[in-house]
Amino acid sequence: MLFNSLDFAIFLPIVFVLYWIVLDKKIRFQNILLLIASYVFYGWWDEKFLLLIILSTLVDFFVGLQLSTQENNTKRRLLLWTSILFNLGLLSFFKYSNFFIDNFREAFSFMGYQFNTWSLKIILPVGISFYTFQTLSYTIDVYRKNISPTKNFIVFASFVSFFPQLVAGPIERAKSLLPQFSKKRIFNYNQASEGLKQILWGLFKKIVIADNCAEYVNIVFDNPSHHDASVLMLGAILFAFQIYGDFSGYSDIAIGSAKLFGFKLMQNFAYPYFSRNIAEFWRRWHISLSTWFRDYVYIPLGGSKGNKLSQIRNVFIIFILSGFWHGANWTFIFWGFLNALFFLPLLLTKRNRLHLDSIHSHGFISMVNNFFKISATFFVTVIAWIFFRADNLSNAFQYIYNLASPSIFTIPKLDTTIATKILLLFILFMLIIEWISRKKEFGLSRIFQNQPQILRWVFYSLIICLIGLFMPTKESPFIYFQF
Repeated sequence: MLFNSLDFAIFLPIVFVLYWIVLDKKIRFQNILLLIASYVFYGWWDEKFLLLIILSTLVDFFVGLQLSTQENNTKRRLLLWTSILFNLGLLSFFKYSNFFIDNFREAFSFMGYQFNTWSLKIILPVGISFYTFQTLSYTIDVYRKNISPTKNFIVFASFVSFFPQLVAGPIERAKSLLPQFSKKRIFNYNQASEGLKQILWGLFKKIVIADNCAEYVNIVFDNPSHHDASVLMLGAILFAFQIYGDFSGYSDIAIGSAKLFGFKLMQNFAYPYFSRNIAEFWRRWHISLSTWFRDYVYIPLGGSKGNKLSQIRNVFIIFILSGFWHGANWTFIFWGFLNALFFLPLLLTKRNRLHLDSIHSHGFISMVNNFFKISATFFVTVIAWIFFRADNLSNAFQYIYNLASPSIFTIPKLDTTIATKILLLFILFMLIIEWISRKKEFGLSRIFQNQPQILRWVFYSLIICLIGLFMPTKESPFIYFQF
């Protein structure tokens, strides 16, 4: 079930009414309702995939229980590895089987050996990368004795499958989300109001920004050799906004939907395109995944401790793993590698911990300086996104090569169903709103807070009209569903 579908527009109010009116103050039944609703939500794509998430839930629930009673370190490690191998085994089979088969065949073909290999007809279960990491973090935290395992299966199953963030995050930690299922939830009008505004802003970024950028981006990336360098540059820039609007839009809808039911999810995007260097960008982009790799891979490897060689190794491992997590394609791996290269100078000069807070206004010179830093960071990010979007490495490098042309200085021209100038105005509008709210949780948070109510409602009505105007006639999946 897609957030931007009529099905979800019917599904969400029904669950909301049952949750707060029919089952109000009955926490056990509210959790059962959320579990059933989450399975319906997930099974809407393909009910067969429900078996995988249920199986993963059962394994990690019982591993957690056993870890709580087991004191023998060898047996505890065995239990931990049972969970790790099971979850990563499922993820690897569904996501990477054909990648390894194809590369095995190509490697031996390069050496003159021919193998008649075959490819598996595997459908990637939606959201498997997200809920796999979420359940893994639970088992690891129980093993480390950072949290106590829950003995309530309904609570744990609801935590694993919570429908607002099930398919594309945020990847929640058990320490934060799990206790919320055990506490009494009381309806809070202000929280619900904030939730609706965040859903509205998420839909705007997905439908008005991302989906319209996609039309231009698809035309450019499908035939890059047919376009001038200026068109290619604009296509790369619009893809940067497409993936941001698409993914952060999903996160806004997820977090806003959770608020409607009295839950608080972590912020997954903190205005990353206002970052002043690549390290700050990665503290603001897909925060739940970045912090997951930091806590469960980077720090155990030694993090920033040790000699420079160890630090460099750890940085490349973390970025390449992040790229590989996104998909079974060398383009994603190179995208991760490229970001590690961009990060490296900051690490070596010990400037990677600069800019830990939002931009403050400290005079004209400071703002100009920040503008150039933001622009430079955005540029290198856009270059990296080309590899993320390209079908293969050859196309990506050709795309980069074609950018180095005098036509880069021409005015880009390309016809789409929406005038490019209008699309750029919408992007500018989004950036202005998010710049104003850059110290808040999301774009519409506290916007026009001190203005007359009629002004706020006119503004929200404008957003709703734009969403309705550009609502696609057919469902448009979110980009990160493929990961």
